[in-house]
Amino acid sequence: MSKVSTTIKLRAAAFATAGVAFLLYPVLRPYADESTITGLGVMSTTAWVAAHLLAVVGFLLVSLALTGTARAITTAGAVLTSVYYGAETFGLFALGQRAATTPEVLQMVDAVRYHPAAITVFALGLLLLAVGAIAAARDFGRIALPYAAGFVLFLPQFFTAPPVRMAHGALLLVGCLLIARKLWKS
Repeated sequence: MSKVSTTIKLRAAAFATAGVAFLLYPVLRPYADESTITGLGVMSTTAWVAAHLLAVVGFLLVSLALTGTARAITTAGAVLTSVYYGAETFGLFALGQRAATTPEVLQMVDAVRYHPAAITVFALGLLLLAVGAIAAARDFGRIALPYAAGFVLFLPQFFTAPPVRMAHGALLLVGCLLIARKLWKS
């Protein structure tokens, strides 16, 4: 197998693995009313941490799997988005652990999530991921439209019910697998 062929196969594997990570993220993530102590409690679970780390892995893998302009834009988006996911994953986990003994920490969740710099970095990261996915669709053709749609819908899906979020994960899985298949066959 040539070096070029090996690189293409690795890119295909990265896309396929990213797709699985994007599906597992909303499926494994625990859900509860996050404005309550119970909601804060789910943030202190191993499932919360694992699910959010899977999203970060997905962002990293698609960044590595792309080339050219799509890679540059997606990498910038992945870095910015991952900064926010770090606070969401580990900061809210720590707050959730204190919820049982210190209910006042519930007020801190919004401070972590909606700090002006944090939410700006997150929104900019998601916007860059969407632009990078559109650039990837331009490179890969119509087969990449589900992939691009998944990233364009990444921000809006946060405002939907868990089943819709899981469907969004499935959309990203399909999008990533279609690109992986195209790469594998090339």
